[in-house]
Amino acid sequence: MRYQSWLLVGYLVCATAVSMPGTAVAQVNDPIGDFISTFAGPNNGDLDVVSSTVVFAGTEFFLTTTLNGAVGTTSNALYVWGFDRGQGTARFAGGGSPIPGTENILFDSVVILRPDTTVTINRIVGGGATNLPVGTATVQGNTISAKIPVSTLPTLGFALADYTWNLWPRAGVGQNSQVSDFAPDASNIGVNVAPEPGTAGLMLGGGLLMWGVIRRKQVR
Repeated sequence: MRYQSWLLVGYLVCATAVSMPGTAVAQVNDPIGDFISTFAGPNNGDLDVVSSTVVFAGTEFFLTTTLNGAVGTTSNALYVWGFDRGQGTARFAGGGSPIPGTENILFDSVVILRPDTTVTINRIVGGGATNLPVGTATVQGNTISAKIPVSTLPTLGFALADYTWNLWPRAGVGQNSQVSDFAPDASNIGVNVAPEPGTAGLMLGGGLLMWGVIRRKQVR
């Protein structure tokens, strides 16, 4: 397994396992092949979500999604996490070409991961955008992931661990018809599902051990 893959797994295990205030994780599993009816792009596997996870770990969010095909198959694919920090609205439900069933998908900011491993945070409410450089995201086969500083997503009323989110891939920017899938469907999910305290210590020990392996590999 490549170093980046170990880094990805190690970080996720550690972040998920820590049972301390301000740490939370939420995961969505999404049906395969459920392209939305308004999608006008190619039914490529890398536009079809299999699972997605957001971990809040104190000073950063860790975002990861696995698709039904290799990331990069669609040249203009974007992986967009919509966050509701406290002033989210149903932006897909109105306008000239609304997407049916999106009334409860609320967001006031987006985090955009690209196959070229760059990331953009666009604070739709509150203003401004942050562009993060090549290498911020990690691509490994069907999975794309990134660590995002919480400072780029300041609160608009919610506690950080109470933010809600939805993930949607899209084939390019511009129209709602370019959005291929939602995870979860028709709703947001909260970043507020922590592991059971009884299992967290065991998981944390395994996570720290893995980090030790990673660090030794890095030093060599």
